[in-house]
Amino acid sequence: METKRLKPLNDFAFKKVMGEKGREELLLSFLNAVLAKTGKGPLRSIEIVENRDLPAGIAGAKSVILDVRSVLADGTRADIEVQLQNQYNMDKRNLFYWSAEYTKGIEAGANFSSLRPVITINIIDFKYIRIENVFHTSYHIYEDAYKDYRLTDLLEIHYIEMPKFRNVREKDLSANPLHRWLVWLDEHSPPGLVEEVLKMDAMIQRAQTILDLIRTDPALLHSYEMYELQLMDEQSRLEGAAREALEEGLKEGLKEGKLSKAKEIAGNALAAGVAVELVSEITGLDLETLRNLGGRPAEF
Repeated sequence: METKRLKPLNDFAFKKVMGEKGREELLLSFLNAVLAKTGKGPLRSIEIVENRDLPAGIAGAKSVILDVRSVLADGTRADIEVQLQNQYNMDKRNLFYWSAEYTKGIEAGANFSSLRPVITINIIDFKYIRIENVFHTSYHIYEDAYKDYRLTDLLEIHYIEMPKFRNVREKDLSANPLHRWLVWLDEHSPPGLVEEVLKMDAMIQRAQTILDLIRTDPALLHSYEMYELQLMDEQSRLEGAAREALEEGLKEGLKEGKLSKAKEIAGNALAAGVAVELVSEITGLDLETLRNLGGRPAEF
């Protein structure tokens, strides 16, 4: 019986593959694939920075650890954050991470001119950006009326939405290295497609070798499994909170005896990223009705 592949976007596994000293070539390959969208590169060298906790009590009860941190040859910082569950705070969370890295770039008494750009890359396993059929978006600061005028290059934020990438029918594996990396990173990719990518890309083949080593080391495998359990617990908590909010809102709506209220509640829940199946179960609205609610991407 074929052993199921470990999940590359498991927090522990992802850091093991790309976030440790000695993995610079792998991280460089992935960053070049991502940053080609904004015209950077190809990057030739990079330094992986040891992870550090951001202060507990600021971002929540627990400390926060950036997944993968690095410094490019010109001093630009590039950080990667993997988020598998929608906690409905991704924009605030992302700006907090960016600001923490940006302010770290200046020493006491130094001039502001010494501050270097910070790039944050978010790999997320839920739909977040409300632009249909675009899985990779990037952001800078532009003037409101003159959209081609960029204020500064100090801030650059990327979002890579895995569910939208899965919906790409014609993946360009031969010419697009980001497509190859995302096929490998996606636990839902067909095994045959993963094998095709491994044959085409030596860096991804090396990444798979590191991933396979986790299974052979009991201590590493235990850390991997503990993260999976933590993820399941968090998913249950989020679903419970979403269910409670939906049920309370629906109860108030039904008091008014209006189907339109149920649809309004359902639409708000979908816009916030609550799973369509859960919304259907709680509101009693069928999937076709939910798909036809205004403002929702057709592919959800």
